[in-house]
Amino acid sequence: MQAPPKTAAPLELYRLDCGSIAIKDLDTFSDTYLYPGQKKTLTASCYLIRSGDRLLLWDTGLKKSAEDDFGTMTLKQRIVPQLARIGVKPDAITHVGISHYHFDHIGQAADFPKATLLIGKKDYAVAKAYPPITKLLGPWTSGGGKVEEVEGDKDVFGDGRVTILSMPGHTEGHQALLVRLASGPVLLSGDQYHFTEQVANRGVPSFNTDRSQTLASMDRFDRVAKNLKAKVVIQHEPADIAKLPAFPQPAK
Repeated sequence: MQAPPKTAAPLELYRLDCGSIAIKDLDTFSDTYLYPGQKKTLTASCYLIRSGDRLLLWDTGLKKSAEDDFGTMTLKQRIVPQLARIGVKPDAITHVGISHYHFDHIGQAADFPKATLLIGKKDYAVAKAYPPITKLLGPWTSGGGKVEEVEGDKDVFGDGRVTILSMPGHTEGHQALLVRLASGPVLLSGDQYHFTEQVANRGVPSFNTDRSQTLASMDRFDRVAKNLKAKVVIQHEPADIAKLPAFPQPAK
């Protein structure tokens, strides 16, 4: 990976509140029945990465509060008014990066139609074929917005500091994000893991698209974290979200 240039604009990472999900049956997150009878409330987090006038929104959380067989979804505040607190307007977002196409990661993407959508190529193929996802990503699937279908890893800003990492298995084109802050690297999981216990017990959700790819991506994720001594933030794990400053303060 390219080393960050010494003259680059300061890099900031903000954690946003993009909802929570009270899971009714945690055993759904293991195809080997690791969590029988357990429940857990997960965060639906998303993030703003700012480098000068380049702004990447990583995942966009829930669209609204709702309840289904999976769990109870609660959204207390949308992204746009949160960004307003730090003086960022929707049209200022230059990139929307999507870890994968699940509803709790793309819910508010359409609020940023002028941004370039960064999405795994294989995930985008699914998004265009499945109407509920197609609708949530309407500014791009309609042909109006700019889309970059990512294959492999991608250096988002071209300076080696913000890198999308290919981590297939949860979905066909699932991705994680490496943010190399001045204070040290931060590794945002996407849904490589959903909560801390999965790291040790290698729990593979029953709804993942490919078990072997999931396990291979877990191995890569762990090795990247270890080799870079990165701060790992499992995006659905409340304890991990707390590793970053509370909004509106950024990690730098």
